[in-house]
Amino acid sequence: MPEQQRPVAVIVDAWTCSHFLLDALTALGADVVQVKSDPGLAPFSAGMQYLATVTGADPAVLADQLAAYAPIAVLAGQEPDVPLADALSERLGLPSNGSALSSARRDKYDMAAALARAGVRCAEQFKSAQVDEVVAWADARGQWPVVVKPLASAATDNVAICAGPDQVRAAAEAILGTEMLWGEANVEVLVQSYLDGIEYVVDMVSLQGRRYSCGVWEYRKRQVGVHNIYDYELLLPADDPRVPELIDYVDSALRALGIAYGPSHAEVIITADGPALVEVGARLAGNLSTTFHDHCLGANQAALTALAYLRPREFEDRYAGRCYTALRQAWVCNTPTDLEGKVVGVNQEVLAEIQALPTVRELIVKLRPGWRMRPTVDLLSATLKVFLAADSAAELQRDYQRIAELKDLAYQLE
Repeated sequence: MPEQQRPVAVIVDAWTCSHFLLDALTALGADVVQVKSDPGLAPFSAGMQYLATVTGADPAVLADQLAAYAPIAVLAGQEPDVPLADALSERLGLPSNGSALSSARRDKYDMAAALARAGVRCAEQFKSAQVDEVVAWADARGQWPVVVKPLASAATDNVAICAGPDQVRAAAEAILGTEMLWGEANVEVLVQSYLDGIEYVVDMVSLQGRRYSCGVWEYRKRQVGVHNIYDYELLLPADDPRVPELIDYVDSALRALGIAYGPSHAEVIITADGPALVEVGARLAGNLSTTFHDHCLGANQAALTALAYLRPREFEDRYAGRCYTALRQAWVCNTPTDLEGKVVGVNQEVLAEIQALPTVRELIVKLRPGWRMRPTVDLLSATLKVFLAADSAAELQRDYQRIAELKDLAYQLE
């Protein structure tokens, strides 16, 4: 193997938004080796350029292969890749969150249990492979609603807010025997106490336990049946009094989960008793758009992650222990629908009208011809993602309303 003059970073399973990591690492002069734990991931990484690709899922074997490249960092491409990235970085002696708490960074039951052990506020919970036991726990607790969800999925997949035993039973039965988003089998069901309050997103990048807060966003959701669906999220100004409270709480949660390095994406509800964690991922935020975040915040989570690993002293001097500044007001909309049917076409005139709205910075069309549109029950069944930025909330509200009028015209259904 030729001697490498450039630093090398490793991305485990480069799919979904991990292409932002590839771009950020290469922009700072690094080469990137991809670990492909599953050969079936090829479509996700099409067109992305790597120094090499190493295939397999055995940490010991992979670590021996990767050592030849003398990497300086190992990063998870997405949620399921966190344990393997932890194991590889630990074996290679690199900056690492370690493997001891890897399960608590993926499994939502283990996550809340780790918080409880550390004295960090979180939901009460129970898990079981038996529907009757899940129903019995919720019924005996006697405080409604409760939340039923898979142990380790994402994007509000099969998350149900249940007002009574019958809804709990239906939600648990809908989960058991199916698969989570990443193909893992649902062999148990998690039921948690309902956290009543407004939900927020707190995105951070950590270096040796010191963190930069990349952005705090307020979720605007609405409940449809037992599902709480996304509408839009809005960026809070850093001087909002909720921001330091949320940042302090998330810092304590990350410490309880052993997250000292890399990106994190936390969802938190401020209850009457204070902030409480919904969940956190030790990976990039799913709603990341580097150009949009640069425009609104002057930086983005992928670039800051690359900086922390490749130029730690610069990250320490410029960002560690600090908080973002909102340069503009910003919303990210995930448009819901009540429609159902096979998509046979995309209306380019409607898309062009949305893109021409003054506050729209980016539009992502989430469905393609041949795919099926279904009524929105989670993030994946939203139809469009629209990034908006402006100097005033009135401008955002105006264009948001027009998007709401146009969204169901963007697709032609069979």
